[in-house]
Amino acid sequence: MPEGDTVFLTGKLLDRALAGRTLSRTDFRHPALATANLTGSKVLGVRTVGKHLFTRFAGELSLHSHLKMDGAWEVYRAGARWRHPAHHVRVVLADAQVQAVGFRLHDLELLPTGEESRLVGHLGPDLLDPQWTDEHTARAVAALAADPGRELGLALLDQSVMAGLGNLYKCEICFLLHVTPWVPVSEVDSGRAVALARKLLQANAWRHEQVTTGDLARGRRNWVYGRTRAGCHRCGGPVRVGTQGTDVHRRPTWYCPRCQRGPAPSQ
Repeated sequence: MPEGDTVFLTGKLLDRALAGRTLSRTDFRHPALATANLTGSKVLGVRTVGKHLFTRFAGELSLHSHLKMDGAWEVYRAGARWRHPAHHVRVVLADAQVQAVGFRLHDLELLPTGEESRLVGHLGPDLLDPQWTDEHTARAVAALAADPGRELGLALLDQSVMAGLGNLYKCEICFLLHVTPWVPVSEVDSGRAVALARKLLQANAWRHEQVTTGDLARGRRNWVYGRTRAGCHRCGGPVRVGTQGTDVHRRPTWYCPRCQRGPAPSQ
């Protein structure tokens, strides 16, 4: 599933392309919105909250979308060929100059703008909220520490704790805290974990590459995530991968047994 910084950047690209435009064509290819028609509607802007996107229109109307595991929004010039097959398209928003195309979007809903909180009100503080304050920090720290026996990796992925983290940042934050993702939350400083989460997402919010090491070179961008063959970026030792979570929440989880202390699945 895309990380919060990917969704944030997607929202900024959509906002830059669509804000202020009046749509001359809309095409909804989603069962719940098959009869929807926003032709003639003016786009006010695009807002992101964690991994949720809201395209807002004049008249207090919003289009909610969520990328899930494989969804994407892409922007093209009018008439340009799409990079993905047409049967993957779920929505097109266009005028005479530009078209925004949503591919493989599983969640789409039109709702009054004033009701957006119905879909995101359960979330913890958005790590990329431009209005972030000390109160947001305190809420996230308290929510993370609320269940001290919970596995840290699972708590970091819980969007009701703080919104925006995905599996890559889960693994990298645990590495930077020198613990495995299976340690209980009580074993770490919750304040430091929240600060790291916000720092990493902010560092990557305006670029497509997700870098946690500070090194932009290909193959050197992350400490342990996806480095089963390459080895730990810090010590050079083997990186192991286990699984964490159950059912739809089950995720491959990378860690370095040399650099990170704590429990891990038996190999």
